[in-house]
Amino acid sequence: MANSVQLTAKGYSYKDIWKVSIPIMLGLLAQNIVQITATVFLGQVGEVEQSASGLAGIYYIAFFTLCFGFSIGGQIMISRRNGEQDYKRIGSIVIQGVIFLEVLALVLFSGSSLMLRHVLPNFMESQAVYEAVDSYLSWRIFGFFFASINVMFRAFYVGIARTPVLTMNAIVMAVVNFIGDYVLIFGNFGFPELGIAGAGMAAVISEIASVLFFVIYTFKTVDLKKYGFTRMRFKISIIKNILSISSFTMVQYLISMSTWFIFFMAVEQHSARALAITNIVRNFYMLFFIPMNALATTANTLVGNTMGAGNVKDVIPLIKRICTLSLSVIVIVMLVTGLGAEFWISLIASHEDLSLIPESVGPLLVVVFALPVCSLSTVVFNSISGTGNTRAALMLEMVTLVLYVGYMYWIVIYKQAPVALCWTVEYVYWGSLLLFSFLYLRYAKWQDKKI
Repeated sequence: MANSVQLTAKGYSYKDIWKVSIPIMLGLLAQNIVQITATVFLGQVGEVEQSASGLAGIYYIAFFTLCFGFSIGGQIMISRRNGEQDYKRIGSIVIQGVIFLEVLALVLFSGSSLMLRHVLPNFMESQAVYEAVDSYLSWRIFGFFFASINVMFRAFYVGIARTPVLTMNAIVMAVVNFIGDYVLIFGNFGFPELGIAGAGMAAVISEIASVLFFVIYTFKTVDLKKYGFTRMRFKISIIKNILSISSFTMVQYLISMSTWFIFFMAVEQHSARALAITNIVRNFYMLFFIPMNALATTANTLVGNTMGAGNVKDVIPLIKRICTLSLSVIVIVMLVTGLGAEFWISLIASHEDLSLIPESVGPLLVVVFALPVCSLSTVVFNSISGTGNTRAALMLEMVTLVLYVGYMYWIVIYKQAPVALCWTVEYVYWGSLLLFSFLYLRYAKWQDKKI
């Protein structure tokens, strides 16, 4: 299999782990450049627009996590079939997953439109920020239809451990988005100057480019017959099987991202400035999560492949190796960020008010020191999902979020604490999730899970 790794009798080595995770990492980097590009360009438009783009981005992701959660269920099934070498059943998972997600995208588009018009205004303090959020999302929500296709392609390539294509795809997205932002936000090359609405349009155009790339690449390079793409029959049982795994993941992601959106909304109640600082920190936070998410995704798929091959005894050693890599990478990230915090912040802070730079250092460092716990927690937690025990993962997430929301209410809403202290919610979330995930893998009976 080109550009993929094969499971050996000794399990997956550090080299195998890197071979899968580095393309995912580069792909996530390019995708995050999409958001950072909009943040940097909108910083030249104004502080309100820059803050609103961050809040709107979280709103969009909170809805889209339902689609992403479904694709994770598909990815788990694909990786298990790949480990079993039952390749012909993979194509049906992908195609019928796309059909289901397009229907779900229509529901999300309609539901998010209604919330945007009738619910969100009642919870926002600043009318100017709301209007900017509305301008962005009025275009951005069209991306549901195209992003839904993209995540199933991603599930396919991650599931079969053929990840370099993710890097190429993300580069296409980043380039198209950069051009779109430059042209549509500022009105260059004769186009109208659309401001934050232009950023929303550019994001959708980049999603369309991503779909076209995946379709062309798949037809040109994938053995369609081997993976069962040439003999397609619609079977509702396949979607039911995916949902039996992914329904828990969908709920988990939705609740998790919704609570993060609530965190941003609570900070917005402090002031528009507090939201601006939080949005700057959020951009770094998403960058920090690139290596951690890549290795967590790798853990998910390699655990699935390992169990599919019947090598359950190799699962825990595999998780330990991935945790070691994740922690090693994040220590380097901490040093680079901590030693030049003001410089890095100055690259993305709004040009309208440079005093945001020193005010953002404290909150950023709070997040930086939480990264070691995050790096371990993401890998261990995603490994549980990789075993197929998504119901258990949802339960662990729910207990963790109860603690998270309780602490968030106390520190952000009740105490109205400074932004730096507000970000200590991440210690509660990731610390609790790591503890619960460790206890589950240590004591629960996950080894015989069939999917």
